Amino acid sequence: VYVNRVARVVKGGRRFRFQALVIIGDHQGRVGIGVSKGADVTASVSKATSVAKKNLVKLSIYKGTLTHEVAGKVAGAKILIMPAAPGTGLIAGGVVRTILEVAGIENALSKSFGSANRINTAYATLEALSKMSPSHKWITTKGKNLKKPKVDK
Repeated sequence: VYVNRVARVVKGGRRFRFQALVIIGDHQGRVGIGVSKGADVTASVSKATSVAKKNLVKLSIYKGTLTHEVAGKVAGAKILIMPAAPGTGLIAGGVVRTILEVAGIENALSKSFGSANRINTAYATLEALSKMSPSHKWITTKGKNLKKPKVDK
């Protein structure tokens, strides 16, 4: 998703390394984020991919969208993600959109507050998505689970 060139200053000049942010997912509710540094781009991407594979998280998806509205905060990055009606699509930008796509979420709205740092935004999005409770914990069928209280006269 993102490759950053970082430098450290030594006696002879600058030494450059590369930092990679990788997001992997199976489009069926599993998503992982990895960040790593390496001497060149391919090394940093492969290291970040292995980190992302180790940190896969299972998400609860309900009819192609989120089960309910969620928010996440990491450092200065704040993310609000809301479910959307079928046909809405993903209304999200940058890293948030990528995470939602690879997770398999088809309809969602999102708003990013605070920092625009891609790494913190990615972790805030993952934190928000992992807070979702599965649909079977909050969906009830109409009238079946409701009992009217008895009133004594």
